[in-house]
Formats: sequence, structure tokens, C-alpha cells
Amino acid sequence: MKPSTPGRKQSNVGAWLYNSEKLIEKELQTVDECQELKGQPGMNLWINVDGLDQIGIIEKLGGYFGVHPLTLEDVLNTGQRPKMEDYDSYIYAVLKMMLLDEEREEILIDQVSIIFGTNYILSFQEREGDAFNPIRDRLKNSASRLRKNGVDLLAYSLIDAVVDNYFLILEHFGEEIEDLEEQLIVDPMPETLKAIQKYKRDMITLRRSVWPLRELINSLQRTESQLIKESTQIYLRDVYDHTIQVIDSIEAFRDILSSMVDVYLSSLSHRMNDIMKVLTIIATIFIPLTFIAGVYGMNFEYMPELKWRWGYPAVMFAMTILGISMFLYFKKRRWV
Repeated sequence: MKPSTPGRKQSNVGAWLYNSEKLIEKELQTVDECQELKGQPGMNLWINVDGLDQIGIIEKLGGYFGVHPLTLEDVLNTGQRPKMEDYDSYIYAVLKMMLLDEEREEILIDQVSIIFGTNYILSFQEREGDAFNPIRDRLKNSASRLRKNGVDLLAYSLIDAVVDNYFLILEHFGEEIEDLEEQLIVDPMPETLKAIQKYKRDMITLRRSVWPLRELINSLQRTESQLIKESTQIYLRDVYDHTIQVIDSIEAFRDILSSMVDVYLSSLSHRMNDIMKVLTIIATIFIPLTFIAGVYGMNFEYMPELKWRWGYPAVMFAMTILGISMFLYFKKRRWV
């Protein structure tokens, strides 16, 4: 299963009215239609909004359910830090869902806002995605726990879907980091270091989103609000454990990437040492050869070897033997 591929479109509003006996799924053409669905006895209502482009729709929807203007302002402000706020009549939670743009190999942050009261839940997604599709499928099953419980369990399921999406992102990065490790060992290149730095930045982005999420779930566990039943607290503890696992995985990847930087720098240093050793050996071999060439390059009048018929071949032969002997000596010492 691949991470959700992000896309953008104008606000799209879907509604699911359900209980243990029936489910009504509806695509709302206007927000006014939710008036017919709202407040039906014995029914739970989930309204999901994809896209935050049409502010009027969101404000009108908030007005129908008595959502505080400050909450709506936070919903529309996509730079919010993950948090939980208890407004007595409803609970508001902000989460950050990670989406992977596989074409550009970039992480995109999708803000997900959840508002749930006694028998209704509103969810707002910054981008269209399929992370909540498994939850919709579970709602269609009359035997599922979602159909037999209140909206607090549905709120847990939405939060759990966001956390599960982190595992998909981390699985993708795990495969990429493994490939990067192989490349680092076989043939480290400057592009390798750039890739390592990119993944380190991605881990920082993930960490900034997950750490506050842990605090959010912990706050939901500790809240005294009657909107969250004791039976749901068990599931919240489970998703809290999943969040800790995500944090541990992120920290492990950060440590691996940091060690990979050290390995890369060490390999560069080792390669440079090999190059310097080769150049030093070549220079050492040429020192006596240069000395001989320098001696016979002096312009003295009385140098008997200069007029000897075999002088030049003899000198060249001696220089060749000397160079080969030095090379064999270095090889015997395992310097080359």
C-alpha cells in the first residue's frame, strides 16, 4: 500500500448518517442539506470536508453546529500546531497528516481538523486524499464497531488513520535509506551527501509533526469530558503506543542518517589518503631518477660519459631498473 498521493480541489462535502441498523451516505450539494441530517434521534452524523478553499461553506457549517469562531479560524489556518481543545459542548483536535509526492520525492503536510460533539463529528482535510477510505468502508459494514458506538470511536479511528499514514511514509523512507546505504558503500558521490541531507530534513519535518501529536493523544486520554467514553480510552492508549513507535522509528532513522554522514566523510578521507599515497609513491620513485637526470643535465665540459657510445642507453637502463626495483619494494611492503 502506497502513501496517499496529494491533490487539490475545491471544497467537497460528504455526509454519513449512521447507527447500528442503517447507514445513509450522501454528497452534499449545499451545506443547508445538513439541516435535514442533523439532530436525528439515535443517529450519528459524520461530515467530511475535502479542501479549505470555500471559506463560506466552512463558516456556515460551523454555524449550524455551534462551533466557536476561534475554532473555525484555526481550521482555516493551516499553520496550526497539532493540539486538542475542549469546548465543553465539543472537542477540537488538529493533526498533521503526511502525504508523499512520489514524483518530486517530497513530503507534503496536510492539516486535518476534527470537531466532535454528542452525536456528530466534523472533519476538515486541507487536501483530498484516500487515508479515510478504509474508515468509510468499515462504516458500510453493519457489524463493525463504528456502527455500534458513538462518534468518539469514529474520532479515534480518524486519528488512528493519520498515525497509520506515518508508518507508510516511514516504510517508504526505510527503503530509500537502505538503497542509499548500499550506494554509500559501493560508490559514494556528492549526490549521496545531498540525498542524506534531504532525508535528514524530512525526518525533522516528521518529528515536528509527531511530537505534538503525542501530546494531543495524551490530552485526549486525560480529559474529563463526557464526550469520550471509557471504552474509547482503551483505543486511545493503543494509538498513543503507535505514536511512540513512530517517534522511535524517526529517531532511529535520524541516527542512521547521522552515521551515514560520518561514513561518507570517512570514505572521502580514505579515498583522499589513497590518492595521496599513490602520488607520494610516484614522487618517491622519481626522486632518484630526477637526480640522475639532473646530474647529466649539467653543462660541464669534462664529463666522459657524454662521449661514450653506450652512455645514454646505460643511463636509461639504470633508471628503468632503479624505478622497477623501488616499485617492487613498495609492493612487497604492501604500500601499493
